[in-house]
Amino acid sequence: MGKERKTPGEEADREPAGEVRERGFVRVRGAREHNLKDVDVDVPRDALVVFSGVSGSGKSSLAFGTIYAEAQRRYLESVSPYARRLIDQAGVPAVDSIDGLPPAVALQQQRGTPSTRSSVGSVTTLSSLLRMLYSRVGHYPPGQAMLYAEDFSPNTPQGACPQCHGQGRVYDATEASMVPDDALTIREGAIAAWPPAWHGQNLRDILVSLGHDVDKPWHALPRKLRDWILFTDETPRVPVYPGFTPKETRDAKRSRMEPAYMGTFTSARNYVLHTFGTTQSALMKKRVSRYMVSTACPACQGKRLKPEALSVTFAGRDIGELSQLPIEEAARILRPAAEGRLEDVTPAGSTLSRSASREARDRRVARGGASHDAAPDVRLTSPVSEEKRIAAQRLAHDLLARMQTLVELGLGYLSLDRSTPTLSPGELQRLRLATQLGSQLFGVIYVLDEPSAGLHPSDAEALLAALQRLKASGNSVYVVEHDLSLMRRADWLVDVGPAAGERGGRVLYSGPPAGLAAVEESQTRRHLFDEVPLPRREPRSPRSWLKLEAVTRNNLQGLDAAFPVGCLTAVTGVSGSGKSTLVTRALLELVAQHLGSDLPDGEEEADELMDPSARDGTWSGRLAGDTGAIRRLVQVDQKPIGRTPRSNLATYTGLFDSVRKLFAATPAARKRRYDPGRFSFNVAKGRCETCEGEGFVSVELLFMPSVYAPCPTCHGSRYNAQTLEIRWNGKTIAEVLGMTVEEAVDFFAEEPAVLRPLQVLQDIGLGYLRLGQPATELSGGEAQRIKLATELQRTHRGDTLYVLDEPTTGLHASDVDRLMVQLQRLADEGNTVVVVEHEMRVVAQSDWVIDMGPGAGEQGGKIVAQGMPEEVAKVKGSRTGPYLAEELKGGG
Repeated sequence: MGKERKTPGEEADREPAGEVRERGFVRVRGAREHNLKDVDVDVPRDALVVFSGVSGSGKSSLAFGTIYAEAQRRYLESVSPYARRLIDQAGVPAVDSIDGLPPAVALQQQRGTPSTRSSVGSVTTLSSLLRMLYSRVGHYPPGQAMLYAEDFSPNTPQGACPQCHGQGRVYDATEASMVPDDALTIREGAIAAWPPAWHGQNLRDILVSLGHDVDKPWHALPRKLRDWILFTDETPRVPVYPGFTPKETRDAKRSRMEPAYMGTFTSARNYVLHTFGTTQSALMKKRVSRYMVSTACPACQGKRLKPEALSVTFAGRDIGELSQLPIEEAARILRPAAEGRLEDVTPAGSTLSRSASREARDRRVARGGASHDAAPDVRLTSPVSEEKRIAAQRLAHDLLARMQTLVELGLGYLSLDRSTPTLSPGELQRLRLATQLGSQLFGVIYVLDEPSAGLHPSDAEALLAALQRLKASGNSVYVVEHDLSLMRRADWLVDVGPAAGERGGRVLYSGPPAGLAAVEESQTRRHLFDEVPLPRREPRSPRSWLKLEAVTRNNLQGLDAAFPVGCLTAVTGVSGSGKSTLVTRALLELVAQHLGSDLPDGEEEADELMDPSARDGTWSGRLAGDTGAIRRLVQVDQKPIGRTPRSNLATYTGLFDSVRKLFAATPAARKRRYDPGRFSFNVAKGRCETCEGEGFVSVELLFMPSVYAPCPTCHGSRYNAQTLEIRWNGKTIAEVLGMTVEEAVDFFAEEPAVLRPLQVLQDIGLGYLRLGQPATELSGGEAQRIKLATELQRTHRGDTLYVLDEPTTGLHASDVDRLMVQLQRLADEGNTVVVVEHEMRVVAQSDWVIDMGPGAGEQGGKIVAQGMPEEVAKVKGSRTGPYLAEELKGGG
């Protein structure tokens, strides 16, 4: 048995294995969910248990798909059928039996709802408590009636600002936003906000019919005309002669020639606002949102509430101000009230009567305070009733306790009004974890999905303490995790593998972490006990430097940063330090602007409107250095590769096009005149008519959730019988889609067009995925690696900037090494690779490190250290340095 590596504080946290064994167990028998191979395993209750294994090994299928799903199913058996259909159920797991199973709560990695109305305060329920505090014990202006808690919510009609309807921002289109280059003529496309293709040409032809000059530079047109074209509400209807010159149009109108059609003019602003408000196309909404700017609502100054609610203060601040502060700062302001000291300063200029001040003095004496009267020149405080003081203390104490948990989990830099779409999945999960810590449940299994995701190593201690608190409250904590330090500190380890997909699905080990050292099959063992040395290589020398100057955005204030061209750069720092703002916001947007292109791989939603600084000019910065070295920009993020099951691995990577051509080229297909489109399940001629190529049908059950069953006609194949009669090398198109990448590599060994993308997918650790695996079943990490694989199969010229945000999320240590081989390959070809990363094994293999900090929020936003990994590791002010130094020494 290998010797277990210790970490600080481990002896205190670890419980003897004997004590674990005395507890009850959750006994799983015959688990067959996804790739699990009839698994039998006993998992202790009242313990911190980590489920480990490579990506796709089956650990989530065991923890979430089996244990949690069965616990939820049993609980829902006690709920009325009507209520049951309103709950998003996990489904009935494929398992023979599970004994000793308590109720379970799942805390999974999920992105926030795409709504600006969902916020940190609403997710944690802190906003509800804060509204109650302001309603019951806030300082009201003289003569104002008391408000209910709902009056302090921007999401209710009685609380929302009447001008912005509780959004906090108002949106409009300006000349600067709609006409980015005023040197262009209208014919050359000066009005960028106008629709593309025929619709835009139509509007230009209408202007010609109206007699306006579309061949003059925009800035040379009269101001009155420019304003009319952009902002008028008039909609004149005129004859249109497409393709005619202005002179030919005038002649045609004079001679009353029959026009091609009658066209109606719409101003650019009206087109943008109407399209944004009414279109059902996410792509079109995103396009027009580029030409909109948002500004803080002039009525509420961005606080989202009606004036009456904002006139109520607590500790001298209205609820909007308090919600905009970092949670750490808000907690400091609430602390006096939580300790029973409630004194709200009266508004400037007001005075208290002698009797009121005497009454306040008498109360202080009764509580044991000083009896002297306030000096005449000292501003008086308003009297506070005992009932109000007690209510304030109770509410503030509860708020403070919950806020303190968020601070301990490394989230003190967030504000309560921060919208959830701007949070990472890791931040969201830790918010939910903090909420559960305050719920005081007992005897529950908490199942967590990678709680360390997006967490700097220095914050891992606080996370472990939070998990230990849940356990100490009498709960079981089951964690699906890749973080080695968390594995070492666990009471119990369940290692699933040995590999992914069909080559996984077995429990290799279940017991205290030290025992895994004896399991030769385990890929986790090699990394947990430091048996895999850090790959060594000569660092690359920068060809030149790409510079960002005077970047001011979020917590970055006039920051200068330089990225080496042709190298692999890691940007590090604690959560909230500003690294994502620097890289995935400022760097991406400035380079895209320089290249004259849209942001790569953009969200289908108009997410930039959720980030106020992105649209209202409140951020600034410029690109400098060797800007000519970058001619292409690629962002490889964890957003889904598709939102429906019709999008899958084969279609996204493009390899399915080549596969369909192979099937269309068979003698049988040519005889029937089948083209490649016949072999697409998205085209009517080849797909099953019953399920329309979905492969399943929805079965509606009264008072129960709808269930999905394989299509009775095609039995899940997606294709009609005629299409399935065509075979290539003995396989139908449906059978090919059912293959894993590994199986397909062998099957298409003689077909270079198909083999190349398949080999890249296998090299990057995705050999276990099926070609037809729906995009909706893929994790964020898998989606990111599919995007990377799609990029890797292209021919590279060495002039591309690749930006990756935490690419190791969801990756086992062995998969991290495979990923690094591919990133190093991109840099070897002369490309510039920038990763935002917490995984020290990646940082240690980078050519250059930029460490942000020193803290989060207002305490961050600066470059603490930069240089080669060995140099950054020695910087004393860096919170990343000690962990990087440990990794460079060979620590795991």
